[in-house]
Amino acid sequence: MSSLTIKDLHVSVETDDGPRPILRGVDLTIASGETHALMGPNGSGKSTLAYAVAGHPRYDVTSGSITLDGVDVLEMSIDERARAGLFLAMQYPVEVPGVSVTNFLRTAATAVRGEAPKVRHWVKEVRETMDQLSMDPAFAERNVNEGFSGGEKKRSELLQLELLKPSIAILDEIDSGLDVDALKVVSEGINRVRAGGETGVMLITHYTRILRYVKPDQVHVFAGGRIVERGGAELADALEAEGYERYVGRDLASAGAN
Repeated sequence: MSSLTIKDLHVSVETDDGPRPILRGVDLTIASGETHALMGPNGSGKSTLAYAVAGHPRYDVTSGSITLDGVDVLEMSIDERARAGLFLAMQYPVEVPGVSVTNFLRTAATAVRGEAPKVRHWVKEVRETMDQLSMDPAFAERNVNEGFSGGEKKRSELLQLELLKPSIAILDEIDSGLDVDALKVVSEGINRVRAGGETGVMLITHYTRILRYVKPDQVHVFAGGRIVERGGAELADALEAEGYERYVGRDLASAGAN
């Protein structure tokens, strides 16, 4: 049983005009087997939280704490965070020319598991997972994200997630740009990971359509760099009906007060 605990987190990003505060005191705890949906308007701080947890160098944690099973995440390098069980599926995955998907996956699995997977078992594991994600086996020999469509990139992120089996998975708008069929496939992949009970999921999204397939245990609404409301799945239904308009004033007030 793992737990990611974020307390009073403040994060700034460096701009040409100096540091700009984005997160203004975020508190959030995610345990294994739980799914937390983070929702809110553009610029509210959802992706900043994801990158701060993952260790992106552009984001400066100015105060607060992030711990994984009581261990200080902020003292870890990016690769140490990955080996400890933190996983980030990026909104815009980068291309890695010259590195095949299969080699990338086996290298990542070796780093996370501490030893190289046995080739025969590994090939079977990859093929079975790709089949569940409706991916052509030839996909494994392509270079990572090079020439991939948006849907292929998202399936590739899910392929990594299912094979690496992290303690905490942060999925940053993994539903963006997907058609209905691809959305169902990706959602089924997330649900398979959830069913194992060993992974906590932070699902960042603007829209409720993925939450029709992936039912969250909690929904958190971001505005002005803070979580301003929490609730169950019914909160997502209210957002679908009402939008984020009622949070806009709170967003501006929070920004002006800091």
